[in-house]
Amino acid sequence: MALSNYTELKSSIADFLNRDDLTSVIPDFITLAEAQINRDIRHYEMENRATASLDQQYLDRPSDWLETIRINITSSGTRNLQLLSGASMADKRAGAENATGEPRYYRHAERAFEVFPSPDGTYQVELLYYEKVPGLSSTNAANWLLTEAPDVYLYGSLIHSAPYLAEDSRAGVWAQLYSAAVSKVNASGDAASMSGTGLTMKVRGLG
Repeated sequence: MALSNYTELKSSIADFLNRDDLTSVIPDFITLAEAQINRDIRHYEMENRATASLDQQYLDRPSDWLETIRINITSSGTRNLQLLSGASMADKRAGAENATGEPRYYRHAERAFEVFPSPDGTYQVELLYYEKVPGLSSTNAANWLLTEAPDVYLYGSLIHSAPYLAEDSRAGVWAQLYSAAVSKVNASGDAASMSGTGLTMKVRGLG
């Protein structure tokens, strides 16, 4: 059984389900699996870096953003911004209304980052973050996860077929196999991140 691309994955899902009438819905099973995968997996292959110029209170998140690792001001040296909750950010602003200066704090806002104080000029920032696993499609036939761990995709997709097919008898087995595969991917990512192998992080611009 080959499982190296999107077409082969769809075929394998149909074979495991022993159904040839699910062509239109199998892509939905895969999409649902990818949503769960993005919640469950953190791996160095998902680490990305974006740079931007910050000159206002809000900075848009990258479209592939999943989770922030850290944000740094990189103008004239590197300073890490401290993460605040929404309530703590509101308290900061209430206690120093209209404050401007070099940003020292940030919070996650609606599809953006809010910083405090609001910039009094233009600052260069660097965002280190986890990006979503690139979704599979007819125009994106493979990605690093399908190559490294096709079982994650297969069993994740089969789990999400169960509600549609009212198929409960095998769902528990698929869930166990998916969980074991995810654990191995996360463990391999942790091991590589701590091995000092000099992994290279991707760089892109924000926006």
